Amino acid sequence: MTTLSQRLQERGIELPEVPTPVAAYVPAVIDRGVVRTSGQLPMENGELACIGAVGADGADFEDARDAARVCALNALAAAAAEAGGVDRLERVIKVTAFVASLPDFYNQAQVVNGASEFYADLFGSLHARSAVGVASLPLNASVEIEVEFALADSHNIE
Repeated sequence: MTTLSQRLQERGIELPEVPTPVAAYVPAVIDRGVVRTSGQLPMENGELACIGAVGADGADFEDARDAARVCALNALAAAAAEAGGVDRLERVIKVTAFVASLPDFYNQAQVVNGASEFYADLFGSLHARSAVGVASLPLNASVEIEVEFALADSHNIE
């Protein structure tokens, strides 16, 4: 059975540095065998990968979908840092995603598939999920994602 770190390596994926929080919070916490991340923006090399609300006259759908994947990778990095390594993460429990949306945009779920498909490929299973359209997000990001991961060694936690 391959480890998560091996699956990442096979796909040529490196975990990024955990982005510095933009306000008064920490990137992730562990509670009763679950690593919960704070909302992760689509930051790549210190820059937002996609900005603005998604819709006909706004940010591009495909760019937002790619940004959801970047958010998912950032959440994985934050969870791994808190857990003491990526191989301590067993599966994704839930993804909560926010998509900055123009009033005529109704495909938030398809944008968030960028994150869910990324996780399904890595972990081999789907997860619970919410995809919510909002008027705006911090720093004018197009997407923000929170993730709950089960710790691999949490089965004995009471």
